[in-house]
Amino acid sequence: MSKFIEDAVVVSNKFIAEKFFLLRVKAPQIARAALPGQFCEIKTSETAAPLLRRPFSISNVENDEIEFMIDVVGVGTEILSRKKTGDVVNILGPLGKGFNYTGDFDTAFLLAGGAGVAPFPFLYQKLVEEKKDILAVAGFSSEGKIPENVTDKFLIATDDGSVGFHGTAVELAEKILNERKSSKIKAFACGPVPMLKAAKNFFAEKKIELEISVESAMACGIGLCQGCAIEKADVQGYFLICKDGPVFNSKEVIL
Repeated sequence: MSKFIEDAVVVSNKFIAEKFFLLRVKAPQIARAALPGQFCEIKTSETAAPLLRRPFSISNVENDEIEFMIDVVGVGTEILSRKKTGDVVNILGPLGKGFNYTGDFDTAFLLAGGAGVAPFPFLYQKLVEEKKDILAVAGFSSEGKIPENVTDKFLIATDDGSVGFHGTAVELAEKILNERKSSKIKAFACGPVPMLKAAKNFFAEKKIELEISVESAMACGIGLCQGCAIEKADVQGYFLICKDGPVFNSKEVIL
């Protein structure tokens, strides 16, 4: 699969929630090759600190432009949050294996937790093109954490009940599916490991296929450093999240 290194020009950069910002860049080669669920490695600074690139899900693609929905969690992301229109960032991508969104199913169930909502706008767009019905749920700790660009497509759950359903995203998914007539459903989830574990158990009970996008620190992004291993479920050994994932069938891995 083709990957490129591009000096991408920042088109826009704005905060869309508390600590969440949406970075939009022009990167024609990467944009043309990208698939939902893939990611890019971004060099955050022109200096030696931070030394390593940072991995970010491709949040959306429009023509030659790519969006990254980023949560400020450290030095690298804080530097990116201050990038201005016209600045240049060096990007490697698209990397990894994306979602399989063209299979034999009628309804896609998207389940996101916190920053795990990042890859879903792009997937949502492709599912619409495939004429799939879509159910989408996103869970956050509180109202201030909800990115403004997801509220029109996702049903919202909050841990504190400040907006939407009072509870977790998985609990809201359970409520929705218990009230819904059966159809040919495939689920897609991204979020912290505890949420993915709960989603894996829930969808297994429902006998619904689930693909998960696993979050991990990935120093190289191409499988050289061996630093993002995840245990295989059916045989002894490990996958590399950056190369074999970040998207897996939930039955393939041990969380």
